[in-house]
Amino acid sequence: MYKKISTDIEKNLDYIKETLKGSSDLIIREFQIGDVYRVKLATVYIDGLASKDFVSDFAIRSLFREEELKSFTLKGLQTSIVKAIQDDGIDSSDIAEIDEFEDILDGILSGDTILFIDGSKKAITLDTKNFPSRGIEEPKTESLIRGPREGFVEILRFNTALVRRRIRDTNLNVEVHKVGKRSKTSVALLFIKDIVNPKFLLEVRKRLKNINIDSVIDSATLEHLIEDNYLSPFPQIENTERPDSVAASLYEGRIAIIVDNSPFVLILPATIGTLLNSTEDYYSRWTDASVKRLLRYLSVILILFPSALYVAITVYHPGILPTKLSYYLAASRINVPFPALVEALMMESTMELLRESGTRISGPIGTTIGIVGGLIIGQAAVEAGIVSPLMIIIVAISAIATFAVPSHEFSTALRISKFMLILFSGVLGLFGFMIGIIIIGTHILSLNSFGIPFSSPYSGLGIEEGDLKDTFIKAPLKRLWLRPGFTFPKNKKRMKEGKKDEK
Repeated sequence: MYKKISTDIEKNLDYIKETLKGSSDLIIREFQIGDVYRVKLATVYIDGLASKDFVSDFAIRSLFREEELKSFTLKGLQTSIVKAIQDDGIDSSDIAEIDEFEDILDGILSGDTILFIDGSKKAITLDTKNFPSRGIEEPKTESLIRGPREGFVEILRFNTALVRRRIRDTNLNVEVHKVGKRSKTSVALLFIKDIVNPKFLLEVRKRLKNINIDSVIDSATLEHLIEDNYLSPFPQIENTERPDSVAASLYEGRIAIIVDNSPFVLILPATIGTLLNSTEDYYSRWTDASVKRLLRYLSVILILFPSALYVAITVYHPGILPTKLSYYLAASRINVPFPALVEALMMESTMELLRESGTRISGPIGTTIGIVGGLIIGQAAVEAGIVSPLMIIIVAISAIATFAVPSHEFSTALRISKFMLILFSGVLGLFGFMIGIIIIGTHILSLNSFGIPFSSPYSGLGIEEGDLKDTFIKAPLKRLWLRPGFTFPKNKKRMKEGKKDEK
């Protein structure tokens, strides 16, 4: 049970030692200052989380050096030593008073240094965080041809700084919450207060407050705890490693959540439109971006349909094919010993196995295994008569199409849905194929992301506000003078409306 600190420094240090018993990295440094009246002090910090050089040079050494602290009288000790140390004794800009052990222990475990003063009912906390961290690099999962090369890291304050660098607006709010009963992970909620919808913001705060879990290790943990439908394979929250993507989303009236120890930032709400858009679209010309977006929507079709249609037509409806094509299909399957359903499931599963094995092996070796393994296994399978050449082509096209979808989670959901369509088609033919499409479509239409339909703006929401100018295609920038309507922003205009007759 936490309590307030005592005026007896020894009792305070004993409580710290007992609470953190067994922690070999706990560093306690006791010393005295003052010539007329000796005052006992102690610094407490965790080795590896706090900067030893800062504690030595700007805390302990500065206390011995300050002339005003050497001649304290008994009266001065009782009335002003804490204030004197704050004002004159410590060369640090980020210091504060605390009087409860809960705050003290949180500070110690977060990398702060706590200064205890004998005879005082308050302690002083110094921001001495010095976490081991990697440098800012280009995100490997979201590489671009044109655009910034910066990516988020695992340090919360570094990440908020990368966003603030791009949004120099006094209306940008950064709210920090503690999530996790044991981990007490810092979670930053970012939004632009004169743009974001208040009801939407209130809902996000409510869900964060209602989280009751021991620890939040990564932003993925938080995502699974606050999303609308945790049983759905489709992601209802977007994630990114790019600060420019987060800044652009905040300008649209969306909310970003940065979790300490994670380089992936959550952006919400998420819709099909946002998951199929790439950051690079806004650095390319509108014609180039529009063509790429149409290719991405085509890739969704190529992921879901070809294998299921192959099974349905081969088994139940070969008569709908042109005569020459049906002859070729029958000839290519003469030596195949498996039904089309087994053939499709076997090849799709093999492709997923190659993809997973390549992901687990970092560097160029993983890519080599995926490419070489696919070529060798596919060629050998055809020569051995296990599968037909057409099946290999279909699986290869489907696999290539998955890499055209910007969101890895959305691509994974599409691949899972593909297996369901294959099973339905293998059992009921084209009727099963249509039933599967209806089930997937109904599920997508029923999904919400923090109260916003996941199918926006295709469900009708936002069409009046011009959302469709930035979905299937990307209109020229001068025509995108309104923010997306699906976020219901307070301030809808982001630039002066262009004249329609402008030449």
